[in-house]
Amino acid sequence: MYKSIIRPLFFLFDPEKIHHFTQWLVKLLFKIPGTGWIFRQVGNIDNPQLKREIFGLTFSNPVGLAAGFDKDAKMVDELAHMGFGFVEIGTLTPKPQPGNPKPRLFRLRKDKALINRMGFNNEGVEAAVQRLKKRRTNVIIGGNIGKNKTTPNAEAINDYLTCFRSLYPVVDYFVINVSSPNTPDLRALQEKEPLKQLLKAISQENSKMPSPKPILLKIAPDLNNEQLDDIVDIVNEIKIDGIIATNTTIGRNDLVTDSAVVEKIGSGGLSGQPVRDYSTRIIRYIHEKSQGSIPIIAVGGIFSGRDALEKLEAGASLVQIYTGFIYEGPAIVKKINTYLLSNNS
Repeated sequence: MYKSIIRPLFFLFDPEKIHHFTQWLVKLLFKIPGTGWIFRQVGNIDNPQLKREIFGLTFSNPVGLAAGFDKDAKMVDELAHMGFGFVEIGTLTPKPQPGNPKPRLFRLRKDKALINRMGFNNEGVEAAVQRLKKRRTNVIIGGNIGKNKTTPNAEAINDYLTCFRSLYPVVDYFVINVSSPNTPDLRALQEKEPLKQLLKAISQENSKMPSPKPILLKIAPDLNNEQLDDIVDIVNEIKIDGIIATNTTIGRNDLVTDSAVVEKIGSGGLSGQPVRDYSTRIIRYIHEKSQGSIPIIAVGGIFSGRDALEKLEAGASLVQIYTGFIYEGPAIVKKINTYLLSNNS
């Protein structure tokens, strides 16, 4: 029904507008008594073979929702009912910010892809904290954090620490986002020394907490092997808990969409099927380089159970979807979990 009726209708409209409309519609739908129960019956698979013990957390299944879909934690309970094993909110910044000028989200239908240059648009970390305090489900929540656009890189650590301290009571793990291509100079924080300083500061703050929480680093798919070697060394040195591979790419290689159309869209991060192989390559490289010692959450081009299995076989422990969720609909979560069960993964 989603792919034959709902998606064609939604795809007639601006991607960002339809995203906000969908959020409103889902929130409205779930106010009807019994809706959550229906979604759980249709989309959830409660099977002990799907459980994963990673970073000291128990995930009911390995399929999560990547950051960017529910930036401000407005749909956590509704998404939990759709069968996700975990939901990552954000990217959140200390202060609210509008993000980049619109339009800033574009579909490449022939490629099953999206290009976005959202620019960390969010209502600020405190707004998300207040919503998470009121949530009713116990789905695992990841907090993806970044810096405000107006904050220079020299002061970025303060922004990340502010978000960390605010979110600590209401999330289960943290993701340090230094890999979005849509905030000026943000990716410079992936370089060895700035990254080491940032992760060290957050790890030290984490160690002061009553119960330290897992810290993961989200990296870009555009890194070369030398940069990946540096990241593996830093992860091992600072002893953070894992890596999310990968964010969106600034590349535009091997697209089916007409090049003139892509050029007209302009800058932004590309996600979806074109990123699949880039993501898998990086996962495999990190897994082999670290001899499997670094847990990895895979994201990038996952549209099916086979795609998810490919990531797991490359060395990932968990997977996340975003663009695949938009193109395939809510049924994708159950389809992936069913496929993984049938393949004993």
